[in-house]
Parts: sequence; structure tokens; C-alpha cells
Amino acid sequence: MEILLFNLERAMPLSTWAVGGITLLLLGCIINFVLVIILYNKMKRFEASSITMQTFTSGRHLDTILMDIQEKMVKQNQEANGLDARLSRAETKMRAGVDRVEAMRFKAFENEGSDLSFTCAFLNQEGAGVVLTSINNRDGSRVYAKPLKDCQSEYPLTKEETEVIGRASRGHQV
Repeated sequence: MEILLFNLERAMPLSTWAVGGITLLLLGCIINFVLVIILYNKMKRFEASSITMQTFTSGRHLDTILMDIQEKMVKQNQEANGLDARLSRAETKMRAGVDRVEAMRFKAFENEGSDLSFTCAFLNQEGAGVVLTSINNRDGSRVYAKPLKDCQSEYPLTKEETEVIGRASRGHQV
């Protein structure tokens, strides 16, 4: 250590080295002080910009507006869930209701009258419903009703009834 001090003192006196070191320390402090002032000013400008950005013409802050929007979204989701339930019930009811109807007139007896007899099929989405047939002749009229499930009946069907059920079953489904 003494050799190092001896060599340094030969180049310059120790007091000059001390003054140079203190000068460097002061220069570092001054640079740090200037940097702190610059950063402080930038922080103040950023804070002002942030406040300006968060405050709208209504005077409300962005966080308040976002919380209001979030509350509204929760309410809308609850309403949408309620609407989904209502829609589901309506769709179920609609599928059960008659939505496909076909009718056909025909001549029931070869030698008598014209095509005064008819058959009508009333079906829902599942193919359940009824087929009504009216047979007309000079002496009177008879009406038959046959329940349908999956477009089939447990009672025998005439060719006219089978045809009208087939046309009704091919109708538009929702």
C-alpha cells in the first residue's frame, strides 16, 4: 500500500488527488441531482396526463365509468339468462303446437257424386297430431278422426290419409 501511495505522490501530490476525487464525487452528485429534477418533471407531466385521460367532460373518472359499465353488463347477463329461459319455454310450446297442415279432396265412391270427401292432417314438429277424414255420399256424411304419433296411427289408414300425412310431414319444420 505504501508503494502505491509513493508512486501516486510521485506523479502528483496527494492533496491534488484528494481534490480530484472530491471533484468527481461532486460532479456525480450534480449529475444525479439534475437527473432527479428531470425525472420529477416528467413524473409531474405524466400525472397530469393521467388525470386528464381519466377525467372526461362529465367530470367522472375512468374507474367510476368502468365500474358502471361492469354493473350494467352483469344486469344484461341476468336479463339474457331470463330471456333464454323464456325462449326455451316458447320453443318447447311451439314444437308441441300444430304447425303443419295438409288437406286433400277425393271421390270416395266410384259411381256417386264428385270429390266431396276430404282428409286433413294436423301435425306438430314431432309428427304427433290427428288426421280427420270425411266420407260423403248421397245418404249422408261420416267423419273419422285418427290420432297420430311419429306420423303413424294405431288405426288402419287409407291411401288418401297416408298421402296427406306424408305431405304434411315433409312440410317446413322450425
